[in-house]
Amino acid sequence: MGSLLRGVSGVRWGELRYATGAAAGGVPPLLSRIAYGDESTARIAVDDLGDAICALGFVVGEATAPTVPFLLELAGSPHVACKAELLDLLGNICRADQWHSAAAATRGREDHADYRRQTGWETAARAAVHAGRPAVEGLASSVRPEEAAPARKLLLTMDSTPPFPEP
Repeated sequence: MGSLLRGVSGVRWGELRYATGAAAGGVPPLLSRIAYGDESTARIAVDDLGDAICALGFVVGEATAPTVPFLLELAGSPHVACKAELLDLLGNICRADQWHSAAAATRGREDHADYRRQTGWETAARAAVHAGRPAVEGLASSVRPEEAAPARKLLLTMDSTPPFPEP
């Protein structure tokens, strides 16, 4: 994948799933399009990736947390054109609590579903976004408003959505 996204091949994408299927066929090519495509291609790829790893803007899956470090890397790369969209996607991932809410709503009922796996995905995804705080802070101090404003918005989201407590 070039010098950018060097670690993508180290992730076992074939074992991960997201909302629309196996991550192996979708996540690495979409990350590559964001990194190396023209502005239009990159924006479409961010949108498609968002649908895959943060469905409807609030439902994360198994492949979300392993994808977050690459989103942060792309957002910090000087030549990637769609930083605002990447930062917005990271904000959606950070705010996602669909599985935790569903688990809380069914707790104590006979039909309680076991949401441990899904809440684990949310916990890991939010923690991955929080782990990227230094990179986001760097973008927030940019002299370019198209980078700084969405980065500051993400920092506010991170401040208002602390990591989930470990079970």
